[in-house]
Amino acid sequence: MKDISVRVFRYNPETDEQPHYQHYQVKIREGARVLHVLHAIHDEHDPTLSYRYCCGSGQCGSCAVRANGEPVLACTKEAQDGMTIDPLDLPVQKDLMVDMEPYLAEIPSLEPGSEILVPTQDEVDAIKPLRSCIECLACVSACPALKVIDFAGPTAMRENMRLALDPRDIPDRVTEAVCQGLFTCTSCQACWKVCPKDIQIPGKAIEKLRALANRKGLTLPRHQSVEKLVRETGRSVDRIGTSFLEQVPEVLEPYGEVKGTVGFFVGCMYNMRLPQTALDAMEVLRRNGIRVIIPKEQVCCGSPLIRTGQIGYLETLQRRNIEAFVSRGIDVVLTMCAGCGSTLKNDYECPFRVMDINELLLKFEIEPPARLPVKATYHDPCHLMRGQGIRAEPRELISRVVDLVEMPSVCCGSGGGVRSGVPEEAAALAENRRKEIEKTGADIVISSCPFCEYHIMEHTDRPVKNIATVLLEGYREKDKKKVREDWS
Repeated sequence: MKDISVRVFRYNPETDEQPHYQHYQVKIREGARVLHVLHAIHDEHDPTLSYRYCCGSGQCGSCAVRANGEPVLACTKEAQDGMTIDPLDLPVQKDLMVDMEPYLAEIPSLEPGSEILVPTQDEVDAIKPLRSCIECLACVSACPALKVIDFAGPTAMRENMRLALDPRDIPDRVTEAVCQGLFTCTSCQACWKVCPKDIQIPGKAIEKLRALANRKGLTLPRHQSVEKLVRETGRSVDRIGTSFLEQVPEVLEPYGEVKGTVGFFVGCMYNMRLPQTALDAMEVLRRNGIRVIIPKEQVCCGSPLIRTGQIGYLETLQRRNIEAFVSRGIDVVLTMCAGCGSTLKNDYECPFRVMDINELLLKFEIEPPARLPVKATYHDPCHLMRGQGIRAEPRELISRVVDLVEMPSVCCGSGGGVRSGVPEEAAALAENRRKEIEKTGADIVISSCPFCEYHIMEHTDRPVKNIATVLLEGYREKDKKKVREDWS
C-alpha cells in the first residue's frame, strides 16, 4: 500500500457558486487505477463525490475523466501522486459527471431496409477498425472544432463511416455527415490519440467520408480550387514572389566538414509563401556540416488533397516526389513542414527515411548558439506532435537559445482544409491560441509548421518564428560577440 495526494474537481450546481478543487490523501495499492482512487475518496473521505463507472475493465466507457488534462478511462489509467482529476471537457452535471446525452444522440443507428443483406468479408474487414468504439466521448472532449462551431463530433463521424460501409444500412450517411459538419474537422488527430480503443478517426473515418463526399460532388468549392491549382501548378498555394526553389542551387555544400547528406523536401508553403524561413534553415544546416540536395522537380506532397478527400491525383504526386529523390540516390529526406513530414511518413510508401528537421538537428551534435534575452512560447503543430510523435525535440532546441514558457498544446485551426473551407472556424480557433499566447507573457511565438506560423501570424501581435530562424539568430549573435571580443 502507498499514500498518494490527488486534486479532484468538485462542483454541485445546487450548492456551489463556482467549481473548485479538493485535495485528498488516499491509501492505494501499487498499480492502482484512477478509479480505485475515486472509490477510496468516496468510501473513506467524502461519500458526496459523484462519478460514473460500470464494468471497471475498459469495456463500457462510462468512467472517462481527464487525468492531468488528458481524457482517459479511470479504470485503466494508473494513478500517480500529485495528479489532477477533472471531468471531460463537456457540460458538467455534478463533480466528475458530465452530460453525455446530447453527443450520444448525434450518433446514428443502423437502419436496415426490407431486403436481407449480409456484408462480404471485405466489407467486414473495412468496418472492423471502426466498430470497437465504447462511446466514452474522450474524443468529443478533446475535439477543438466542437468548442467553436456546430459539429456532431468525431464519434458521430466514425459511426457514419461505419454505416456507410455496411450494405444493410439504407440512409445516405455521406450526405448526412456533410450536414453534421464533416468539413469542420481540422485533422488535428487529438480524437485518435485519446481514444482508449485506438480508433484512427481522422484517417479511417473522416478522410474516407470526405473522399466519398467528393465522389458525390459535395467537396467544398474552395477545396476544389486547391485541387485544381495542384493539378495545374504542382503547388497548393499561389506564388507571391520568388520561390525558395528559384533561389537555391540543387546542392548546398556545408561551410565546413561534411557530417551528413540529406535531400530536402521543401513543401508548398516554405517554397511559395515563407521562402526566407527555408533559407534560414539551410544556413543552420550548412553551418552544422549538412550537405543538402534539393531536387527542383519536387511538387506538393498531396496532404491538402488527402485531408479534403480529393485523392484522384495523389498517385501522380507521390510518384513524382519519390522519383525526384530516388533518382539522386538519396536515402534520407528532410522535411521542415509538419504536414509534409507527416504525409511522407504516414501516407507514402517511401524507399528512403524521412526525418523532420528537429530530429535531424538533434541527431548531429550541432554547434551551440548564443542565448538570446527573449522569452518564447512554443506552438505544437498537430502534424508534428501527433502525426509524427515529435514533441520533446523542438523544446530541446528552443531551450538552447531562449527561455521557453509552455502553453496548452491545442490546434490553431489551420489544418484539414478548415482555413480555406471554413474560415470562421479557423479564425475562432486562432483566437483561442491568441488568448493562450497572451497568458504566457512571451515576447515571441515559435513553431515548426508553415501553416501554423502563417495562420497564427494573422491573429497575434507577437512575432511568430520558426525554430530554425531562432537558431540562426542565436548563431548570428554568437558571431557578433566573437567580433566584439576580437576587437577588444
